[in-house]
Amino acid sequence: MAKIVLDPVTRIEGHLRIETQVAAGRVTEAWSKGEMFRGFEALLQGRDPLDAPVITQRICGVCPISHALSSCKAIESATGLNVPANGRYLRNLILGANYLQSHILHFYHLSALDFVHVEALLDYSGRDPVLLDLKHWAQSELNTNRVLPVAPFLPKLPGDYAQNAQWNLGALSNYVEALDIRREAHRMAALVGGKMPHAATLVPGGVTCATDADMLEDFRSRLRRVRRFIERCYIPDVLQAARLYPEYATVGRGVARFLSYGVFDEESTTWMPAGTLNGRGHERLDLSLIHEDTTTGFYRGNHKSHPQNAPSPIPQTDKPRAYSWLKAPRYNGLSYEVGPLARIMVAAAAGEPSIVDPLTDFLREARLGQDQLASTLGRHAARAFEAQLIAARMENWLDAVTPGAPAILPYQNSDAGNGVGLIEAPRGALGHWISLKSGRIGSYQCIVPSTWNFSPRDGDQNPGPVESALVGTAVNPEFKGLEVARVVRSFDPCIACAVH
Repeated sequence: MAKIVLDPVTRIEGHLRIETQVAAGRVTEAWSKGEMFRGFEALLQGRDPLDAPVITQRICGVCPISHALSSCKAIESATGLNVPANGRYLRNLILGANYLQSHILHFYHLSALDFVHVEALLDYSGRDPVLLDLKHWAQSELNTNRVLPVAPFLPKLPGDYAQNAQWNLGALSNYVEALDIRREAHRMAALVGGKMPHAATLVPGGVTCATDADMLEDFRSRLRRVRRFIERCYIPDVLQAARLYPEYATVGRGVARFLSYGVFDEESTTWMPAGTLNGRGHERLDLSLIHEDTTTGFYRGNHKSHPQNAPSPIPQTDKPRAYSWLKAPRYNGLSYEVGPLARIMVAAAAGEPSIVDPLTDFLREARLGQDQLASTLGRHAARAFEAQLIAARMENWLDAVTPGAPAILPYQNSDAGNGVGLIEAPRGALGHWISLKSGRIGSYQCIVPSTWNFSPRDGDQNPGPVESALVGTAVNPEFKGLEVARVVRSFDPCIACAVH
């Protein structure tokens, strides 16, 4: 059997190694390996609970808002603290802005180059100033082999790129514009969060920033610019990718089991619903069925523990059978995919009307059946579709904010208690579990989206979602793993989070 190894996988967050075995031109087995250890959970023990939202944001610079909110919710759960309506909607606006920048980042700056023929720039003869600037830069950086040798376009694997000049040049132009649009989304989050990354206004009990009509309209004007880009560029580019690479609607299916914690608090529930999907329609989420397995992780012992009472992990680099610094989260003993695709699938199965009807129209335009959403292309499509939905919903949250009304309630610590904070990060289901002892943090556990998706095998040797998704992928040895990289990046890995 041949092997294809990607180490490191580039254009992702964190350090990831993917190993595959290949027979008869297809992947037969795969291993997902997180390559570092961080120890945030041990770092939090013994600290004041108010430290947790500040410290856990540093788990990730791409999705810090999700960690802050999950941590705040865990503390609020443990102390019985509620959040005023204004606080809920302001939190939604910060989180929504972070979603938009993250989704745009993932497609254009991390994944699009898997599908775009960058060398099309060299033959460009038009007048688009963005493309001309790119071409001049490329020509100045060329080596004797006529390959672009510098970031951000490398490493560029050889492959079956579409020879469609309009697609290649248009996507590269939008790649550059997306940098400005992401900055606009960061500014939106900073208007309410105080700064980005690592917002300063998210605390247990609500949001500390003052609100007035001018700030809300400033936010709205920036939101509308981002929303125009999503509708004018992001959605059309994803739809065109689906038309140019239709085979990827059948590649990377994975476990086809989906889990969502629900996200964006509104009146009495979350706008995007919680639940699971496992071939039997929508089912309610049961947190007691979650555990983490450390059999193949570089941690002492082979534990299967619920995060509320899991032992603090102790590294063991020479552990037999271990091959990753990720644990293996399981729900009812099975691996589940999380992320935008899972949220859309769960919401559609739950019958959420603001998602079901638009999804039908979107899939028709993308020429995808709902059964094809569980695929490499489907993940990109779900992420773009979700960005469009969230940008529209954020207008409602802006309208719901009452300028000057309270957005926070006073915090009062508890001597003892347990709490859980559940939210959906851009990449999927995020949970923080906390226990308080003598008013300090007794234990703290996080299960993050990429730990779910990139988990290694569990004690029964069942593979994680990405390991499963890679099996059956057709590969061309001349492409040096491009097909593998396309599947892996469709999950939007954040391995720094996963090995927190």
